[in-house]
Amino acid sequence: MKAAMILLGLLMLGGCASHGATPWMQSAASCPKPTSDQEFTLNMAQNMADEGRLHASLANLETLPDTIEEVRLRKARVLRLLGSREAEPLYRSLLGTCRAAQGEHGLGQLAASRGDNVQAQQHLMRASKLAPTDEKIRNDLGVVYLNQLKLEQARFEFLTAIELRQSDTLAAANLVTLLIYQDNWTQAAELASRAGLTAQQVSDAQVRAEKLKTPVVRQAIPKDQVASSRLSEGAHP
Repeated sequence: MKAAMILLGLLMLGGCASHGATPWMQSAASCPKPTSDQEFTLNMAQNMADEGRLHASLANLETLPDTIEEVRLRKARVLRLLGSREAEPLYRSLLGTCRAAQGEHGLGQLAASRGDNVQAQQHLMRASKLAPTDEKIRNDLGVVYLNQLKLEQARFEFLTAIELRQSDTLAAANLVTLLIYQDNWTQAAELASRAGLTAQQVSDAQVRAEKLKTPVVRQAIPKDQVASSRLSEGAHP
């Protein structure tokens, strides 16, 4: 309890970071550029998704041709958030295309949500090789490692994600979870303060760390640990 109070005290001194939308990484320059009308519809669908209007977002995406990889990717992401099984074949259709990294990423997220960490790790490792500078992929791979208590691998991925995009606190919050799990409260407090994590983020990290100590619950991964669990990434994949 004393350690937790120290952590929260340091956090309050560190202040809070702002949480803006983060753009999808452009991992392949060879994808055909949408027309201006298609781009308008994609942006409108994105805005609806950001507002939580996932069904409306999907309806607008369905007006666009599925021959465009970007359309299939956006639809897959919305369908995954809606819990639809139709997301998986769309992600698979991206393998071998200019959006292969995002396809592997999505398949990894789906496997992680089912608690299949082995398959999730395989997909996310392939995704990280295709797009090594995508911090969201590196974060999600770290989460899968953490869920299997592969702590050194998880730490490496979280640190990579943090250094790639220091303004995104998701990987920092996950690394705090790892440090609390190891009872390393001093480093956890320093990181939370430096990253500007909120009190709620630290509290959530503590809860996740406690759950990791109970093997029976180390299965499906909470959505708030995984990158792109909400469509806040913006309009440029």
